[in-house]
Amino acid sequence: MRAVSRSAPRRGIVLAALGAVTALVLAACGSGGAGAGGADQAAAGPPQAGGTLRFAVGSDQGCADPQQVTSNDSVYSLRQIVDSLTDQDPATGEIKPWLATGWQVSPDATAYTFTLRQGVTFSDGTPLDADAVKANFDKVQQLGARATLAKGYLAGYQGTTVTSPTTFTVTFSKPNVQFLQGSSTFSLGILSPASVAKTDDERCAGVIGSGLFVIESYTLNQSTVLTKRTGYDWGSSLWTHPGEAYLDRIEFRVVPESGVRTGSLQSGEVDAIGSIGPQDEAPLTAVGVQLLARANPGVPFGVNFNLQKPIVSDPSVRSALSLAIDRPEVVSAVFTSQTRPATGVLASSTPSYADASAQLTFDAARADSTLDADGWAPGPDGIRVKDGQPLTIELTFFSNAATNKPALELIQQQVRKVGIDLQLRERPISDATPVQQSGDFVATWGNLTRADPDILRTQYSTAGNNYFRLPPGPLDQLLADQAAEPDQAERTAIVGQAQALLLQNTYTVPVVELTTVLGVASNTHDVRFDASSRIFLHDAWKSE
Repeated sequence: MRAVSRSAPRRGIVLAALGAVTALVLAACGSGGAGAGGADQAAAGPPQAGGTLRFAVGSDQGCADPQQVTSNDSVYSLRQIVDSLTDQDPATGEIKPWLATGWQVSPDATAYTFTLRQGVTFSDGTPLDADAVKANFDKVQQLGARATLAKGYLAGYQGTTVTSPTTFTVTFSKPNVQFLQGSSTFSLGILSPASVAKTDDERCAGVIGSGLFVIESYTLNQSTVLTKRTGYDWGSSLWTHPGEAYLDRIEFRVVPESGVRTGSLQSGEVDAIGSIGPQDEAPLTAVGVQLLARANPGVPFGVNFNLQKPIVSDPSVRSALSLAIDRPEVVSAVFTSQTRPATGVLASSTPSYADASAQLTFDAARADSTLDADGWAPGPDGIRVKDGQPLTIELTFFSNAATNKPALELIQQQVRKVGIDLQLRERPISDATPVQQSGDFVATWGNLTRADPDILRTQYSTAGNNYFRLPPGPLDQLLADQAAEPDQAERTAIVGQAQALLLQNTYTVPVVELTTVLGVASNTHDVRFDASSRIFLHDAWKSE
């Protein structure tokens, strides 16, 4: 492999098989889509510069560092302050230039050589050069448990070799075909050397990037305020306009109550809100609010187990729980009209998704017979008992989506009919990583978004964090093999085997495909989704 020449940068991917994501068509749904804006732009006229966008979200993960957050509510704001080496086309999944004007990949996908755009600076004035990228990638290896996603994208990282201010090579100890898509994510957004040098907790108070906006203030569980970066001129090749943002300021306000968020949008107190509930759709559209929706790729909302806890180490219990859940009923009762039940271990918008809808069916009679055969007998109160122990499962969930609690309360009622006592335990989203790291849970409810099937390795490989305490086994090899397989068809086959094994062992119980639905006021335009259904505000603007 030879280095990319600055005078003749290569655009695109030399290793064609790395198009694991390029064959993907991430279909937008509802009224929004990947390039949605508020009201009809033709009627609104050309974009207008200036103004403040006020965006209400439901939670705060407790950290203002994009390399250390995973919750969408926090990602919405932090995506705006960092640029990435590449971008991913939401319509095709293709990887496109951003900070990197071109790249080459070794035939075995262990080395990636990038050419950087010249003239890019961080908001503190320091240059964004190859040394800065190296400092970022080197430091990711030293970050703590919050940096799960960033570490996963750099799995097997050996180092970054700088050959000039604008060229560098990232090398891995083994093939890492998912890295190029990882380089398009907010998790590998490039931070200034000054921010990289800080401790994890210091970074959570706020960081410096090279993006369209800078952090003016961050107040835990209250707000994140961003102001426009003047002179910005290095946007993604996918953006409609590459220069400064139209908006002067963005205020992300933390408003946990869904009804309060909806009322604030109806009254004009805010311009956009996240986490729309089904009860919000009609009232919002009645006052001209646009509902922008896009299905999230990755791991659907579902139940995962701590297999070191005896009650859920029993595969019959896990299988019966899955059979007792009526997924369509959960979706229709709790989620927006754009939402779909889970039909596989991966969401249907994810590359290499395998349809397992025939296995994820509601069958209360089969759940009963499964528990009967395993010795779980109905007790006097209807809850099953075995060897004197009631079939009680504590399910921990986190307050980062308004739908979590009502969905789980309905699931609680469903599974009780077959004798499973599901006890719900709510925790703040900032506790998600500590809880999983400590193992202080029996089962958890959640999802994880990514437009690449390697998300399964992040979640379920015992070589990683192994939050769910899975035993080492054949699944580990499959997850490692898919990460090293450059041939798209072969990789899809391996990912399919991994999905089948996860369901065969009921290591996870997929329930609902997350669909991101935003409410956006009629005077707010061009709020756009990226390939992972998070928002970009580079083109967003407000009319009078």
